Amino acid sequence: MKAVVFDLDNTLFDHTGSATLGLRGWVTELGVTPTDELVAEWFVIEDRVYPRWLSGELTHQGQRRARLHEFLPLIGRPVPPTEAAQDEFFEGYLRHYRDRWIAYPDARPALEVARGNGWRIGVLTNGSTVQQNAKLEAIGLAELVDVVCTSESLGVSKPDPLAYQRVCEALGCEPADVLMIGDNLELDVLAAQAAGLAARHLDRAAGTVLTELL
Repeated sequence: MKAVVFDLDNTLFDHTGSATLGLRGWVTELGVTPTDELVAEWFVIEDRVYPRWLSGELTHQGQRRARLHEFLPLIGRPVPPTEAAQDEFFEGYLRHYRDRWIAYPDARPALEVARGNGWRIGVLTNGSTVQQNAKLEAIGLAELVDVVCTSESLGVSKPDPLAYQRVCEALGCEPADVLMIGDNLELDVLAAQAAGLAARHLDRAAGTVLTELL
């Protein structure tokens, strides 16, 4: 191997944990009790709406507005009447989310192992360029990453083979010399292998840690 590519959300960055705490803080601020059922529904809505941005059906702000349209009725709140007001309202959640951004404990050690192996390090993520780079900066990992490729910057998203090929090109490596690691079996392993990379699945539910996969 000459390089390793990591997924970001729920691989290096604890999106689920950060979003859960952020949502609980936000709805509490709105005077609503943050039940487990409400948190679960937030993620159901995110999983349903976010792909509409990746497919080009919605803008990044548009998918945030769409999530509000589905979520606010669940907490008895009206949807703000204008897009500008919706964006301002969603910023309340984002503020709580950003305040709770955190890396997994095994993230930095894994990047340091990769560095020690002499590998170049990339991140391939289905997300917005500004936000994903901000996450890496906030959790203290940006300095260890050589290349960050987002679906927004590439113009394609995982599982499109071009996404994996382009991150390899950015790293200056052939796909056969690159290892992909991520939490999503379909996007980070099977599709990466189909594009010619080696790949390993980070199964956190089974207790797998990143350093075991390098």
